[in-house]
Amino acid sequence: MDTAGRANPWFPFSPCTVAGCLPRGPAAAGAALRPVRWAALAAVLLTGVALSPAVRRLAPARREGLVRRWNRAIAAALGVRVRVTGAPAAGPALVVANHVSWLDVPLLAAVVPGRMLAKREVGRYPVLGRLAARGGTLFIDRERLRSLPGTVGEIAAALRAGSTVVVFPEGSTRCGRQRGPFRRAVFQAALDAGVPVQPVAIRYRTRGAAGGAAGGAVEAGGTVDARAAFVGDDTLAASLRRVAAARGLVAEVTVLPPLPPGAHPDRRALAGAAREAVEAALTAAVETAAVAGGRPCPPPPGPATGTGTGRDLSGRQPAAA
Repeated sequence: MDTAGRANPWFPFSPCTVAGCLPRGPAAAGAALRPVRWAALAAVLLTGVALSPAVRRLAPARREGLVRRWNRAIAAALGVRVRVTGAPAAGPALVVANHVSWLDVPLLAAVVPGRMLAKREVGRYPVLGRLAARGGTLFIDRERLRSLPGTVGEIAAALRAGSTVVVFPEGSTRCGRQRGPFRRAVFQAALDAGVPVQPVAIRYRTRGAAGGAAGGAVEAGGTVDARAAFVGDDTLAASLRRVAAARGLVAEVTVLPPLPPGAHPDRRALAGAAREAVEAALTAAVETAAVAGGRPCPPPPGPATGTGTGRDLSGRQPAAA
């Protein structure tokens, strides 16, 4: 846990922890299948690194199509079925989504490609950092709140230039059974640029019996699945192993109607409307579905006693925006 972040009231907290939220004995794929998935994932990542210089020189429409397929291939390599509802808005938009896992990033890139907002440290990661930088990722220094207005200005400039920008305004990951508040600062960029906000709801489920191993359609009614969650003191390596070993994991991405520019007077109202849209898309299913092997989330922590912490790809709790 980032104890420095706990002392900073701007840092968001998540009540989700590995012990409290992740399944103890999840359904696992066969031992022979797991090394195949690891090999497929390595092949997809290395192909992306090798081809990224050439892909950057392609026409935008063709480049976007390849980026979509490559990111969908990441999920496929890990055995994750992807179910998409809705379609992205035409033109630039600020895409905002709830945050459950590192897997959210390739999922969104496969459905609504855009420039991601990521923590500065992500740019230093081997392989992933290089791909993120080449993909036009915007980096935020979460240790310096004074830099936040400049980051909002960069996001607004990217939106004005015609780019879609993708952010996770909760600022922390949750296991999928509850959502945190949407931090308001990034919504100012959409107001300044005069572009719509596109809410996206992400949830992970266990494939239902009718959509089972025979390869039939994926059932929307399977149980909520916490195996993909990246929370608490979980490590990226452990999370990767859990997803690669999962059986019947389905990622559902619901692209909701955009909130048009001018429909909300300020960033507080805009953030609230976006969160309400995501909540409405997820609440009914989350409240009625059983969690696959997990236990109820602990209550939200207080500022001095909380033990939960959200995660980004660096493994540290992210700062609020």
